[in-house]
Amino acid sequence: MRKQLGKKLVFAPLPVLILGTYGEDGTPCAMNAAWGAQSDYSRVHVFLGPHKTTENLRARKAFTLSFADAANVVPADYVGIVSGTKVPDKVARAGWHAVKSRKVDAPLFKELPLALECTVEEMIEEDGGYILVGAVQGMSADERILTKGRIDLDKLKPIAFDSAAAAYRTLGPVIAPAFKAGKAIK
Repeated sequence: MRKQLGKKLVFAPLPVLILGTYGEDGTPCAMNAAWGAQSDYSRVHVFLGPHKTTENLRARKAFTLSFADAANVVPADYVGIVSGTKVPDKVARAGWHAVKSRKVDAPLFKELPLALECTVEEMIEEDGGYILVGAVQGMSADERILTKGRIDLDKLKPIAFDSAAAAYRTLGPVIAPAFKAGKAIK
């Protein structure tokens, strides 16, 4: 028997995304944004409240989305619980090192091995927050997470936000090949 749980939403997995921007003075900024998704082959959506990052997005029209990994769970959480308006050097305090993206006017973080480099396509204001629509201009990855030139999630060890438990989790092993497993029913 199914039990009705109300409107509280559990949607999983939610990748833990680190949104990177530059402040007006060129300082690298990072925030944890677990409410994001790929919407097609070259576009992403991220849902944000009003933050210093939203100001940076309006000014610079560019950002990076790095995938937080198990090795960076503590600093990834830190950049989500500390405001850049109160701690201007929070990237350095997290222990991360920023380098400029080759594709957009936004920082990449050396410690986070996979990132999308995006331009702001649209920022839709909704219910006191924003839907950020980004056009992906490129993807960059540290060679240590590649196998035969492709992203290897077993090497990346991306983390996901578990909204039911208010916790971070890692992804598990491959259980079936996509676009092939269902052929057994055909």
